[in-house]
Amino acid sequence: MKGVNPIVAVLAVIGGLVVLGWLLRITFSLLPLLVLIAIGVFVYIVVQNMTGKGR
Repeated sequence: MKGVNPIVAVLAVIGGLVVLGWLLRITFSLLPLLVLIAIGVFVYIVVQNMTGKGR
């Protein structure tokens, strides 16, 4: 990183933080949906195992 302009490096870091912030925002907005899907899959697997159709 010897020949990199300091201004370019600072802008790159700021851009990375902005992208990370957007990814976190999208993840947390989708989190309730993902939790509901996980609960549904878990219930489905439990019901299949209890009824014996999962084998």
